[in-house]
Order: sequence, then structure tokens, then C-alpha cells
Amino acid sequence: MNAVATFEGERDRLHGLAYRITGSRTEAEDVVQEAWLRWDRSDQAAVERPGAWLTTVTSRIALDRLRAAQRTRESYVGPWLPEIAVDEPDPAERAELAESLTLGFLAVLERLGPVERVVFLLADVFAVPFDEIATVVERSPDACRQIASRARKRVREERPRFSATDEEAWRVAAAFLQGVQAGDIDTVLGLLAPDVIAVSDGGADHHAARRPVRGPERVARLVMNLMARASEHMTVDVRTINGQPGVVFRLGDEVLLATAVEVIDGQVAGLYSLVNPDKMR
Repeated sequence: MNAVATFEGERDRLHGLAYRITGSRTEAEDVVQEAWLRWDRSDQAAVERPGAWLTTVTSRIALDRLRAAQRTRESYVGPWLPEIAVDEPDPAERAELAESLTLGFLAVLERLGPVERVVFLLADVFAVPFDEIATVVERSPDACRQIASRARKRVREERPRFSATDEEAWRVAAAFLQGVQAGDIDTVLGLLAPDVIAVSDGGADHHAARRPVRGPERVARLVMNLMARASEHMTVDVRTINGQPGVVFRLGDEVLLATAVEVIDGQVAGLYSLVNPDKMR
């Protein structure tokens, strides 16, 4: 297999890895392109395991990009959510891989430091051995095991429950969206989990809640008010967003809002909304 074919066989996986590390589709594309340039310049005949080599290189580049982005994210106005991903999880993918694509999961990863995030993703999501992870973050394998353990605990504290997106998730999300559109507050409240959270990312220039909204009553009031203010000229499309049920509001060709609906145990547990147009291109 030649160099191009070898790389192309790994491209989708590398892009998925880079996206999960950086939270940016644009950055992920740049990371993969840089990984390709390094692969093209390398002595490929000396590489025994091209997939492992490319994983290490891609992870290092993405880690550098993530570190560089930290200062910008720390000064970001309001909650920060990742860009919407182009790729959707394959139904046959492991649950961990599908879950790690969701906006809610990626938002939780923002609470980890760059090294913690990379170690956790490589170990728990992509099943990379610790001796290989050690070469990415320049720590010992034992240190990486400890980092992964701490990160795993923090992620579980933030997300103690998990439910894969399935037919029930789509059914619950559809009933919720229909209730919102109909102005049926009782239906909406009945579908919201007791600890439901709504996170909106508008950046500095677009109106959005500056803090997460929590609790059924407050979240219901938020979504009902938003729907009441929606223009009659808007179109509403139901579609998949990062592997989850979602809804996209458009005015003509302009996307105004994209919301992913997280369903856990038959209830709406999270609403993750992007208003920042730079993240919805």
C-alpha cells in the first residue's frame, strides 16, 4: 500500500480524534493536513505500524493546538461549545466513540486540562495503549494511567449517566420539540429531567444566555420564550447534530440556531445550542 492510500485509510479516524481533542472542526482539518505533511516527509518504510505512528503525530499536533487555544477560551464570553461536527458516528461504533462526539460530552471535556483531555480520549475512547500515550504527552506510562484515572473520575462526576442515542431518544426529542412548537408547557415539563441543563453559545456578538440554565421550570420557560419570539418566516429542520437529535432554525439561507437534544433515561437531560455563526458553517 502506498503512502497516500495508507494515510487515506486512517484519515477519518484521525479527523475524529483531532476534532475531539480540539473541539473545532476547522482546527481538526488543519491538524490532519499537518499530519499528512509529516507523513509524506517521513521514512515510511521504517514505520512498522503506520496507524500508531499517525495517531501519535496527530495527537501531538492537536495537543499543541489545544494549548494555544486555552487563553482564547478562558476569555470567551459566555459558555463555550464546540463547532458542529461534519462526521456522524456510525451505528456500529462503540458507545464510547459515539458518546464522545456529542456536544454535551465535549463540553464536559473543556473542564479538563489539555494533557488530561488528550490522555483520557486516547485511553478511554480510542483504546490507545499507555506506552503509546506516554510518547504523546511526554510522561511515563504510569503517570498517564494516573492522569487517565483522575480525568475519568472528573468526567463521571459531571456525567454520571449515559444513554446511547436510539429510537427512544428520537421519539422523546420529537415529542419535546412538538410540545415547544405547540406551546404545551405541561408536555414540555413532563419530558424534562429534574437536573436538565440548557447551554447556549453565542460568543461576544450574538445574544445567548451567559450562564447555563438549570432545572425544568427555568429551561421550559427559556425554550417557550424563544419559540414565542421566533419569526413566522423561519424554517425549522429536525436533523442529527453530533450524533444526537437536533433542530436547526433558519431564516432564508442563514442558520440562526442549532440545538442538540440530549436524551437520557427517556427524558430530555440537556439542550446544547449554538448561536455563534462561526461554529455552524
